[in-house]
Amino acid sequence: MSGRITSLLRRDLARLVLGGRGGGALMPVLFFVSVAILYPFAVGPDAQLLARTGGGVIWVAALLAAILPLDRLVEPDIEQGLFDQWALRGISEELVIAVRVLAHWLSFGPPLMLAALLSAALLGLEGATLRTLELGLLAGTPGLAALGVTVAALTAGLRGGAALAGLLVIPMAVPVLIFGAGSLSSGGESGLALTAAASLVLLAIAPFAGGAAVRAARR
Repeated sequence: MSGRITSLLRRDLARLVLGGRGGGALMPVLFFVSVAILYPFAVGPDAQLLARTGGGVIWVAALLAAILPLDRLVEPDIEQGLFDQWALRGISEELVIAVRVLAHWLSFGPPLMLAALLSAALLGLEGATLRTLELGLLAGTPGLAALGVTVAALTAGLRGGAALAGLLVIPMAVPVLIFGAGSLSSGGESGLALTAAASLVLLAIAPFAGGAAVRAARR
C-alpha cells in the first residue's frame, strides 16, 4: 500500500507542480507576489501603513492564490475515470483525497512561504512580524489546501463548478484568515494556536467529505 501511496503522490505532485493548462505551481506564486507589488500603489508609499497592514494583505493573497488551481484538483480525474480505476485496485476515495491534499499543499504552501519573504520586504514588514507571518502560513496553508480539495470534490461535475468552488472556499476559509492575520496584530501565540486548530479540523474532515463527494459525483 505504501508503494501505491508514493506513486499516487508522485503523480499528483507532477501534475500540480509542472502544470498543464492551469500553469502549475508558478501561477499562484506569481499571483501572490503581484498582490504585494500592487498593494503599495493602491494605498500610497506610507511605510508605517504598509508595515501595519501588509501582513493581512499577504494572508488575503495566500487565500486567493490557493483558490487558483481548484478546477484541476478533482474534476479531471473523475472525467477520465481514474477514481474508478483506483477503486478497482483497492485504493479508496478517502485515501486519494488525503494524498491530493498533501500534494496540493506541497505545490503551493512552501512556495508561498518563500515568496512571502520577498513580499514582506516589499511591504516593509519587520523581522518579528515576518516570523509570525511565516509560522502562521505554515500552520494555516495545510487547512486551506484541505478546504480547497474538499470544495473541488463537492463541486466536481457541476456547471460553473470552478467559479462556484472559489465562492464557497472564501467564506469557509474566514476562520483561518481571521486567526492567521489576527496573530500578526496581537503578536501572541494564541492566534497561531487557533490557526493550527482550525487547520487541523479541516484536515481531519477533508478525506471523508471529499471521498463521499467523489462517490456521489461518479454515480
